[in-house]
Amino acid sequence: MIAIAADHGGYALKEEVKKYLEEIGIEYKDFGTDSEERTDYPVHAKPAIEAVQNKECEKAILICGTGFGMTIFANKFKGIYCASCWNEDVGRLLKEHNNANVIALPGRFINISQAVPILRAWLGSEFLAGRYTERLQMIEEIEKENMK
Repeated sequence: MIAIAADHGGYALKEEVKKYLEEIGIEYKDFGTDSEERTDYPVHAKPAIEAVQNKECEKAILICGTGFGMTIFANKFKGIYCASCWNEDVGRLLKEHNNANVIALPGRFINISQAVPILRAWLGSEFLAGRYTERLQMIEEIEKENMK
């Protein structure tokens, strides 16, 4: 199951992403928002990220205006690896090289026809391990030091 959350800047794209996930048979849990009325992204991102941390959901898709606010917020949580993705290649590399369990999309800068290839690449890619594992281990050490 995938957690999905958005603020007002990502609401419209979130609704389209949900339709896409349904079309490809992926279950999701929607953590809001439920309209384009102004809201703060941490309100909706936090429970989605916590669902990944506690293994209720395998991954999360976060959507805000640029994807950057969601990315910054998500990466404050131990064991969460997130980046804002604007194209298919980055979506693929995010999983292959960084084993990212969360992706952030820029709702004000891409539409569903651009989001689908990004999501397809991220969802369909596998972590390559090898030297990338060593890098993630370095990140885990920093998390142990700095995320008490």
